[in-house]
Amino acid sequence: MVSAAGTPQEEDVVRGQTQRAATVGVAEHGNSAVLVTVAPSGEFLDRRSIELTDRGLPTHPHHHEGSWAVGRYLNFPGARALSLADAVALVERVRASAAHGARESLEALAAAVPLPIASIAIRACPTLPATTEERIADNRAQTFADSVMYREALATAAEGRGWSVHWYDRERVFRDAAAVLCGKDVNAFLYAMGRSIGPPWQAKHKLAAAAALAATGHLAPRPTAG
Repeated sequence: MVSAAGTPQEEDVVRGQTQRAATVGVAEHGNSAVLVTVAPSGEFLDRRSIELTDRGLPTHPHHHEGSWAVGRYLNFPGARALSLADAVALVERVRASAAHGARESLEALAAAVPLPIASIAIRACPTLPATTEERIADNRAQTFADSVMYREALATAAEGRGWSVHWYDRERVFRDAAAVLCGKDVNAFLYAMGRSIGPPWQAKHKLAAAAALAATGHLAPRPTAG
């Protein structure tokens, strides 16, 4: 008998599939990011660095060009006068490039990893004004808006591949990873992972790996009735 969609039986099948799938952790910096992919057991599968935007495009259009458009930082070297409309158009060009770069990067990763990928862990985004104009005008928002744009590009590309997106808290992700490891020393675990694969294995790689490990906790099996 075939169960209807959404029944506990079907959910168990989907859960079993995700428990055999890999998870990607992301540590982003500007328009670049480190991706570390792990198996459900926590075994290392892949490490890579990606660039999301085309060469020649600015990496922080909200913060730099957008600020110039509203009169901030015009006395800094390299600053130039720019209309708000031109700044918004530039942000949209960078956003489109990041979306394309994210799709291509995740496609290449999926083709290289020996397991299907079910989820990705990305640093949680702060709440920002809704429009590009508002983000540029807001002194606080413009400092975060570019990073949020790149994280959102990766999240959208992942969702387009059917992956679930887990938003991690930078301040607690290592504790969450330790919980998934059943209380093992997460720093020792990550150190051993780095030793096994060799350099580079920097703080950003450890963060991405911890995020991936923590996200595997969302794929834990449903407790059985006792």
